[in-house]
Amino acid sequence: MEEIQKRIRKFVDDRDWDQYHSPDNLAKSIAIEAGELLECFQWDPDHYDLQHVSEELADVMIYCFQMCDKLKVDPREIIEMKMT
Repeated sequence: MEEIQKRIRKFVDDRDWDQYHSPDNLAKSIAIEAGELLECFQWDPDHYDLQHVSEELADVMIYCFQMCDKLKVDPREIIEMKMT
């Protein structure tokens, strides 16, 4: 997970996007991307484009990792805490 976090940080740093990534903006982005993921199943949940679904799912996950980073919480720890 740390390698993914580093790669996301570099991607954001290279584009100077951190200035826009406040916790509330990241939460909004997660919700927006989750809506785009849901849209993949809107009319026919049995026939979807796996590539498109994967891309939207990745967007949701990337924003989630960014939010963890911004809030200084470890994704693995909070997932394990929630599962317990």
